[in-house]
Formats: sequence, structure tokens, C-alpha cells
Amino acid sequence: ASVLRQDPRLAPLLRERPGLRVPGAWDGFELALRAVLGQQVSVAAARTLALRLAQRHGTPLAAPPAAGLTHHFPHPAALVDADLAAIGLTRARADTVRAVARAVLDGRIDFAPGRALEDFVARWTAVRGIGPWTAPYIALRALGHRDAFPAADLVPRRVAAGAGVPLTVSARAEGWRPWRAYAVIHLWRAASVAAA
Repeated sequence: ASVLRQDPRLAPLLRERPGLRVPGAWDGFELALRAVLGQQVSVAAARTLALRLAQRHGTPLAAPPAAGLTHHFPHPAALVDADLAAIGLTRARADTVRAVARAVLDGRIDFAPGRALEDFVARWTAVRGIGPWTAPYIALRALGHRDAFPAADLVPRRVAAGAGVPLTVSARAEGWRPWRAYAVIHLWRAASVAAA
């Protein structure tokens, strides 16, 4: 908070939501694939694709705990050679899902919590279909990395552009280090409240 409140756009957000944290994920692989499935589609469409993926390639639960929760999310091995056209994925998106599964299985990418952010992003962006927004987003959500920053995200870019200061979002975010993930969470939360 002491670092982020130095930014005049973030200071009121920290007062409104003190203690807001970076949300994690139960399973890094699932989170990564949800990020891939959500590229360039609506949240509702991404949810539908994730549901179809789980139902077609996941393992059925013996005793579903709630309505709609019928399958475990698929393991990487189940997706390496999977036919993903039937669930509605574009060829490029299906190729990315398979590439991520293959890279996880062969150890080129992982969810090691102690991995340096720069190394994590470099490994992930080397996978076809994983770009400069997706890799930091995965680091933010799967690892809870406090400085992960998806600079290509629209919300922080709008904040930087609307600040009346001739800075790019990356330049402005330098002042948020090493807590850029927390800044992004505050900005996303504020944007979602404003849109409601």
C-alpha cells in the first residue's frame, strides 16, 4: 500500500478496498488453459469452452458435489493429441492448448512458485500461442506473483492514458514495482464495479 498509494489513480482505490489480494488458482494448468480459452472471446464464451473441454476430455466425478460440476479438469496428457474442434475451438486455439499440454509434460514450462518472473514469462512466451498478456496473467493467477504485470491489458492502458501524464502503461507501472500485480487487481476491480 505504501508503494501503490504514491500513484494518484491508485491511492483512492487502496482506501476503498484495503487488503485486496491477488487471487490464486487451485490448479495452474487449468488456469493457464482458461486464459488461453478466454483469448479474444467473452467471459461467457470462455466458460462454455472450459465446460466443454472438461466434459469431453476430463475424468467424470464419482459423486458430483454440485449441479454442473461433473468432471475433473483434464490433465495435460489427455490433451496432447486431443481433437478439440468438436468443442468449438479455432484451429489456432486448439494448437495452443495442445502446445501448452505438451510443454507442461516435457517440463519446458511449469508452475514452480520460486521461479523468477522473467524466466517464467520467457519460458511461457516461447510456447506458440502464449503472448505478452497471457504469460504474466498466468504468473499473476497461478503463482500469485506479486509483480506479474500483463501490460497489454486494456484496463491499465486506459488508466495510463487517462492520467493526463504522457506515459505508457509500462512506464507508469514502473512506479508500482514490486507490487504491479496488486495494482492490476485494484484497477480490474474498480473497472468491474464501474461497469456494473
